[in-house]
Amino acid sequence: MQPMISLRQINRVYPLKGGPFYALRNIDLTIAEGDFLSIMGPSGSGKSTLLHTLGLHDNAWTGQYEFDGTAVEKLDRKGRFELQKKNIGFVFQSYHLIDDLTVYENLDIPLSYRDVPKKNRESIVCDTLDRFRIVGKRDLYPNQLSGGQQQLVGIARALVANPRLILADEPTGNLHSDQGREIMELFRKLNQTDGVTIVQVTHSDDNAAYGSRIVRLADGVVVS
Repeated sequence: MQPMISLRQINRVYPLKGGPFYALRNIDLTIAEGDFLSIMGPSGSGKSTLLHTLGLHDNAWTGQYEFDGTAVEKLDRKGRFELQKKNIGFVFQSYHLIDDLTVYENLDIPLSYRDVPKKNRESIVCDTLDRFRIVGKRDLYPNQLSGGQQQLVGIARALVANPRLILADEPTGNLHSDQGREIMELFRKLNQTDGVTIVQVTHSDDNAAYGSRIVRLADGVVVS
């Protein structure tokens, strides 16, 4: 079976006065459809850089990146965006909600990017609000929500369009322990029942254990 993602000799270098800094160095990584991968390592090890490379947010890397057999390095900016919006959902520790949109509107945005008809979008968003028990927050703005509530909305937004791949950067970092376990159980169900591929960056051994395998980074290099 062809892997969903194949990285070969990926480097991400920042030019500095004292010499080049390698945030990622010669990364080789294969992610199969249906994997649940946990990326771990100390601060500054390159975890988030790798996640943003996988998510096509950072285009300044070199090497070979195949997504479903498509050579990403050969795509122009528009081609990469099309690949991203059709396949990938993101969960950020810092939420990245749009401040001047309501909760409902924040959830609607990923569906509009995927050209889902408005009538269908309404049904999907309402189902998602109910699933995350945030129906009562639908007309509120992000600054009217607690940090934990904003994180829940961010996760709901990542899942609303049923992406094939979820990339999560410390997905439970701003949630209390019960909410955190609930989200990780949801990720496990999405992975095992729905076949969604998940890649999470985490410092938590408990969260990492939800994955099917762990990749450890140190100084931009895969060490295990």
